[in-house]
Amino acid sequence: MPTGRVRRFFSQLGPGLITGAADDDPSGIATYSVAGAALGYGPLWTALFSFPLMAAVQLMCARLGMVSGRGLAAVVRRRYPRWVLWGACLLLIVANVFNIGADLGGMAEATQMVTGVNSLWWAPVYLGLILVLLFQTSYRTVARIFKWLTLALFAYLIAAFLSKPDWRAAWHSTFVPDLRFSRKYLSVLVAILGTSISPYLFFWQATQEVEEERAEGRRTVAQRKGATAEELRWARNDVVTGMFFSNLVMYFIILTAAATLHAHGLTGIATARQAAEALRPLAGNAATGCSQSV
Repeated sequence: MPTGRVRRFFSQLGPGLITGAADDDPSGIATYSVAGAALGYGPLWTALFSFPLMAAVQLMCARLGMVSGRGLAAVVRRRYPRWVLWGACLLLIVANVFNIGADLGGMAEATQMVTGVNSLWWAPVYLGLILVLLFQTSYRTVARIFKWLTLALFAYLIAAFLSKPDWRAAWHSTFVPDLRFSRKYLSVLVAILGTSISPYLFFWQATQEVEEERAEGRRTVAQRKGATAEELRWARNDVVTGMFFSNLVMYFIILTAAATLHAHGLTGIATARQAAEALRPLAGNAATGCSQSV
């Protein structure tokens, strides 16, 4: 592929890539780390299994936002009874509250390991920073920041190779599902699928497509309504790339945790510090921090 086409391809990535990276949030990283630590290479096949499911659902949401010119909630409001809308929104709010709380807690714990400052101080700092970005900056600025932050997730790809996993066992578990009908295995499997195919991503994907069009000057629904074949094609490339990236990171988080934690007998993760041990092949002692909490 010529250099110009490659640059154009990556410049067109936006809502799909950001949604895919958002799926690998702190709570998702914790879930995948738990899976790798508890079950070793066994859950690697779930990355292949969830990829087409995620791509199909997110592509439907992207097209819905582009063609209707509205977000998912607005479409539900126009097409279904009010109780369906309120029920869906209530479930979304409950899920989002827990998810945001887990993400803020994860970021605060990670910062504590690096700085030594208690995580109770960092959670409100991050919350305030996010609120400032939402109210004081444009969608384009926030999207650009999030797009570049996705690069941080490549740390797990590097750490996976540095940890020298058992590649034969890894490849076998990738293509031959290791199904166990035990309480522990099924709990981890449900957690992986629940984290990777999250309801809030459906709303996010459709809304981001609308925000992209608003940023281009299409302020009214009539202006946003409809999409050309070229726009739909780029949306498909964006979403498929984003979901592939999401599942690729998921795969390597499980692989890294299996090679570094499970292989050394650490099969139970209860804290962010234990989950960060998976990055030790890349970051050394900095993976868990050297300073004590204040």
